[in-house]
Amino acid sequence: MQPKLSKPITELKPTYEVVVIGSGYGGSISASRMARAGRQVCLLEKGREIRPGEFPNELTEAGAQLQMHTKNGHIGDDTGLYEVFVGNGINVVKGCGLGGTSLINANVSIKPEPRVFEREAWPSEIKENLSSVFEGMDRAWDMLKPNQYPVGAPGYPELPKSKAHRQSADALNEPFRYLDINVNFEDKSEGNHVGVAQKPCNNCGDCCSGCNISAKNTTLMNYLPDAVNHGAEIFCEVGVSHLERIGDKWHIHYNLLNVGREKFEAPTMVIVADMVFLGAGALGSTQILLKSSINGELNFSKKLGAKFTGNGDVLGFAYNTDIEINGIGFGDKNKENPVGPCITSVIDARNKPVLEDGMVIEEGSVPGAIRPILKPMLFVQSRTEGEDTETGFDNWAESRAREAVSLFQGADKGALNNTQIYLIMTHDSDSGQMSLTEKGDLTIDWEGVGKEKIFQNANDNLYKSTKAMGGVFVKNPVWTEKFDFDLVTVHPLGGCIMADSAENGVTNHLGQVYQGEKGTDLYPNLFVTDGAIIPCSLGTNPLLTISGLAERNTKLIAESNNWTINYDFPKRKAVEAELQNTGVMFTETMKGYYSEKEQIDYKKGAEIGRSVNSSFAFTLTIQSQDVDKFVENPAHEAGMAGSVIAPHLSTKPISVSEGRFNLFVKDPTVSDQKYMQYQMKLHTIEGNTYFFKGFKDVRDDPGFDMWADLSTLFITIYNGENEKAPILGKGVLHIEMTDFAKQITTMKALNTKGLINKSEGLMAFGKLFGGDVFDTYF
Repeated sequence: MQPKLSKPITELKPTYEVVVIGSGYGGSISASRMARAGRQVCLLEKGREIRPGEFPNELTEAGAQLQMHTKNGHIGDDTGLYEVFVGNGINVVKGCGLGGTSLINANVSIKPEPRVFEREAWPSEIKENLSSVFEGMDRAWDMLKPNQYPVGAPGYPELPKSKAHRQSADALNEPFRYLDINVNFEDKSEGNHVGVAQKPCNNCGDCCSGCNISAKNTTLMNYLPDAVNHGAEIFCEVGVSHLERIGDKWHIHYNLLNVGREKFEAPTMVIVADMVFLGAGALGSTQILLKSSINGELNFSKKLGAKFTGNGDVLGFAYNTDIEINGIGFGDKNKENPVGPCITSVIDARNKPVLEDGMVIEEGSVPGAIRPILKPMLFVQSRTEGEDTETGFDNWAESRAREAVSLFQGADKGALNNTQIYLIMTHDSDSGQMSLTEKGDLTIDWEGVGKEKIFQNANDNLYKSTKAMGGVFVKNPVWTEKFDFDLVTVHPLGGCIMADSAENGVTNHLGQVYQGEKGTDLYPNLFVTDGAIIPCSLGTNPLLTISGLAERNTKLIAESNNWTINYDFPKRKAVEAELQNTGVMFTETMKGYYSEKEQIDYKKGAEIGRSVNSSFAFTLTIQSQDVDKFVENPAHEAGMAGSVIAPHLSTKPISVSEGRFNLFVKDPTVSDQKYMQYQMKLHTIEGNTYFFKGFKDVRDDPGFDMWADLSTLFITIYNGENEKAPILGKGVLHIEMTDFAKQITTMKALNTKGLINKSEGLMAFGKLFGGDVFDTYF
C-alpha cells in the first residue's frame, strides 16, 4: 500500500508561506510547483486520505460514502467520497478526498479545440498567448502520463464496449478513436516517476468508485506525492470556511471535520499565509469566496458565482442491446470478462462549422458497487421513458429473455451486460448561477437549462448510437418531463471566471482575484487555480485544460516572484507503507478564569479573573496516532489542536500550535499522585505568542473528590514562546458536566477498519484511563 501522505492535524503550523486549499488537479499542481520553487507549502483538504485498497467495493460501503447538499440542508458525512449537489435545473457529482474528483473521474486527457479559446469569454492574455496554455498541458501530460488502452498487448484484448462504440460511430458517420487516459498499464512496483509503486490496470471497470489497485493516475499517484517529496505538508479533514485579509497576510478560517468541535459551538480555527491558492473546485472555491465576502469583508466582482457551466454533460444508456458490452465493473469479484478502464474510446463529433454544435460521445462503465441499483433503475426507465429502436415479436422475445438472464444470473449476464453507458460533452450557454443560502450553503440555479436545443441534439445522437446496436435508448433518469428536464454534470466549471477586468470576471488570466467590483486592481497573492476560473464550456473532458492552466499560471507566478521551478524527475524508489496502528482521539472543552495580576496562586488568579471577567476557554482535539505506544509510554503523550477564547489576550479566537497532552504522568516524589498535563503555544491575531501550561492534579485525597480532580485544570500563561518566558498570569479551568457528556461522544478510534478494530482501540485507551482512575481512587 502507498505510504500515507497527510500529517496528523496536531502537526499543523500556525503560519506558512503558501497555503493551497483543495487537492484536485489545480490544487495539487499548485502545491507541487510551489514546493519545487522552494516555498514552505501547506495543503488543506476537506476530504479524507483514501489509499488504493480502501475504496468501496460494495453498495453498503459506497452508500456510507455518499453525501448530498440539498435545499433543505446537508445529508451524510461531511467527508464522504461521493459528493452530490442537488441544484435547481442542474445537479453536480464530484469527489471529496485527497486527490479531489481525480479519485472518481474517468481519467480522460483530451485537448479542447483551439477555437474554444477564441470565444469572447476568455481574457486577452489567454487568446493572444495560447501557446502558453498548450505548453502547460504538455507539462501536465508529463506528470499525469496519459496513454491509450493498449489493444492487443498481453492481458488487454479489444474491449466489447469499444468495439460496439466503433459500430455506433459508423452509424453516425463520425470519427472513432481511442482516447488518452490517465491509467497505468505497466508494472511499476519499483516506483513511478515520483517514486510511487503502481500496478498495471486489471480491467475491473471500477475507476469511478476509486481505483483499488493503484493503476489509475490520480493526483494521489503523481502531483501530491511530488509535493510531499519537495517538502509540502498535507492535512486532511480540514474544511475551509472563508478568508480574511489582515495587514499583509491572509488568514484562512477553517473547521476540523469529524472531531466533534461543532458540538461545543467552537469558533473557526485560523492559519496564516503569505500566499493562497484556492483549488477546492468550481463549487468549493466559489463558496469560499462568497463566504469571504460576508465573513471576511472582502470585496469581489459581481460576477462571483456567475457563468456556471456543466460543460454540456449528457448521460444516457443503450439498454439491452443485441451486443455484449461488459460495461459493469466487477471490482475483486468476477474477472472472467474484462470491462476495461471507465472510458477508453470516443466518437469525436467536434469540428463542426458552428463550434457549439460539436460534441464528443464517450462510452463508459459503471462501478460494480452500484450494479444492484442499476438493474432495477434501467428495467423501470426502459419501460417508462425508454425508446425501443427495434420492433417485432422476435426482438421483443429476445429482449425479455436477456432480462430474465440478468434477473437470475446477475449483472454480468443478459440485458445489463448488453448495456452501453454514454457520456456526452458539448456546449451549453454557461448561464448557471451559484449563491449562498441564509445558512451559508451553496446553491446552484439554472432553471430550464435542460431544454436548451443542444441537449435534444445530443440525445438524438444517443438514440442513433443505440439503434446501431439494437437496444432501448434510456435517457438520463432526471432528463425527463417529470423532472423538468434537469441535468447531471460531473464537470462543473465557472463561478470565479477569468476576464480582463472585474466588470467581466472574478480573476485575471493568472487566476489572481480582482479587488472590488470594477477595474483591474488585484488582491495580493490570492489565486484561484481550478475549474472555477474557466469562463465557458470546453466541449470535452476538462481535466487537461484545468491542469494546463494551473501549470501555466504557477510558472508565471513563480517567475514574477523570481522563483525557479525545477521540473526534473530525480530517480526515486517506491517506499513501502508503514503499518498504520490504531489511534484514538477525543475533543474537550474547558472554561474558567485567569488573572494577569497573579503569578503564584492558581485559585486566587481565578477569583481575581472572575471579578473582572477575564475568562479563558479552550476547545481542543487530542489525538494519538498509535494507542499502543500511547499506553506503553510512561509519558502517555498525544498531540493537541484547537482554539482558545481569551478576550483579555485577543479580540479574536486564538490559534494553537505544538499542543502536547500527557495522561496520568506519575510524580516520582509522591507515590499516590499523577498529573494530566497540557501545553501549547497560543498565537493571536495581533501577532503575539504565548505559552500555555496546565495540569490536572489527580491524587487520592481524603474524601471522594475524583470528579473535581479530573475536571479541574490549573493553568499558567507565559508571555512568550515557552515556559522560560515571564509568567503572565494564572487561573483555573473546569469541565462542565454537560460538556463532559458531549466529550464522551467525540471519542473514536483512528486508522481502523471494522467495528472490532475500532472497539479494540477505544478499549485500550479506556483501560488505561479507567485503570489509572481505579488505581488512584480505589
